[in-house]
Amino acid sequence: MKIAIFGQYYQNNTAEIVTKVVQFLEAKSISIAFENSFLKILQEKNIITNEHPSYSNYTELDSDFEALISIGGDGTILKAATFIRDKNIPIIGINAGRLGFLATVQFENIETLLQKVLIKDYIISKRSLLSVKTNPEYQNFKDLDFALNEVTVARKDTTSMITIETSLNGEYLTSYWADGLIVSTPTGSTGYSLSCGGPVLTPEVASFVVTPMAPHNLNARPLVITDDTEIELKISGREEQFLISLDSRIAAVSKETTVYIRKAPFTISIIEFKEETFLNTIRKKLLWGADKRN
Repeated sequence: MKIAIFGQYYQNNTAEIVTKVVQFLEAKSISIAFENSFLKILQEKNIITNEHPSYSNYTELDSDFEALISIGGDGTILKAATFIRDKNIPIIGINAGRLGFLATVQFENIETLLQKVLIKDYIISKRSLLSVKTNPEYQNFKDLDFALNEVTVARKDTTSMITIETSLNGEYLTSYWADGLIVSTPTGSTGYSLSCGGPVLTPEVASFVVTPMAPHNLNARPLVITDDTEIELKISGREEQFLISLDSRIAAVSKETTVYIRKAPFTISIIEFKEETFLNTIRKKLLWGADKRN
């Protein structure tokens, strides 16, 4: 069995987590491959002293990997998804910070839950993604033209609002006058969209959410649409450029650019355990039930 390990940063508890994960996997004679940059950080800090295989891009991961362990927060999982793409390697999120919606495995449960991975005692949650195309074609994202959480268009070098003319499946919806617009997947509905007043969607819902950011008209409300909808956005404003972000990847684009957003042709698999389901996580994260009257 082969398992990949991915991380981005060194945090206070990274050493403890990596040590526990590696000791467990090596005791089970499981082959481990580290993301190359993360491995260098661990070696510099003498957390990893033995030789291990490494990978540095999407092409170096293959279907032989049973899973990818992401060590960090939800942002680390979003980055890990750019290495997996359509390879269908499931991700396990081990939390190295605050409680996340995706990185739900806590330090004290690492060995118990990794044992469940070995005997396949888990649930696979298939997460839909968004795909972005532009006219004229924009090359900066190249083959990373997808987002697991959300696609956002926003103002760039101005305090003035922008106008986002929005059409769904070729039919005009409205022109949002706002700081920007978020198109979110169910996975991303607990992120940026939620902070802007959008609804929470459970991961299996076949829908996207269109959420305006600080709209000038207070009757501009978040809209839930089916995930087979093609969204067309035309942006105008005082400045010559606006921003497009795909999760954490961001670029400045000419305001003459039309943005097309639709469901990506593949999904990302997230490993869930009965002990750490989405509903259990959201209840803890949003403090539902914290009121003693419940």
